[in-house]
Amino acid sequence: MRALFADRMRTSFVVLGSLLLLFIAWPLLRTITASGPAVLWQTLLDGEVRRSIGLTFYASFIATGLAFVCGVPLAYLLARVDFPGKRLVEGIIDVPIVVPHSAAGIALLMAFGRKAPLGKAFGLLGLKFVSAAPGIVIAMLFVSLSFLVNAAREGFEAVDPRLERVARTLGASPWRAFWRVSFPLAWRSILSGMILMWARGLSEFGAVIILAYHPMVAPVLLYERFESYGLNYSRPIATLMILICLATFVALRLVAGRGEKRA
Repeated sequence: MRALFADRMRTSFVVLGSLLLLFIAWPLLRTITASGPAVLWQTLLDGEVRRSIGLTFYASFIATGLAFVCGVPLAYLLARVDFPGKRLVEGIIDVPIVVPHSAAGIALLMAFGRKAPLGKAFGLLGLKFVSAAPGIVIAMLFVSLSFLVNAAREGFEAVDPRLERVARTLGASPWRAFWRVSFPLAWRSILSGMILMWARGLSEFGAVIILAYHPMVAPVLLYERFESYGLNYSRPIATLMILICLATFVALRLVAGRGEKRA
């Protein structure tokens, strides 16, 4: 604690940082304390609320898994190989971060709608995206994949390529060198990217509401009840989401901290 107030500069930094933390914590605290335990329990017993929260976590998890399968190989290539158009590829990966998510929803609707070529092709396989759970998954995937790819790329860039070359000279195949050398050393960055992507997917609203209003994820249900019934009726749902997300990330921090101590 003394180190935080060792000099005037650090003291001023503590004050400025505290203002930002208060800006984050105060609205959350106000929301959490506005609903009593009985109201929260009654809201949790609402089947529609439970289904929407479960769907939100499940769809974001599936989107993160899909991004892991395709994004980690792409991140490795970006970290290890210089090729024509590399900067363009990196720019395309970053586009979903800056594009308004309602615009992203329109773009996905144009590509995966019922009358779009991809939508028709997947429809023949019995897979639809408009007003369906797969639409929620691809909406979350589109707007949050940048977090995973960029974090994984930075993780691979931090791994010395000479370690892979040493493994190759000792007889390891490219696949074996990747899984036994590069991937384990970059795993912490990849995991951080996965957590960020999963968390970003939980809060997605704009793209989801355009592509797949139903079934409703928690942000859409929250908006729908606020518009229909007002603040008092929607506030308990917001409180539940804040508490669940807070508990989840505290648990993840504890697990990560134990992993660092073991390392």
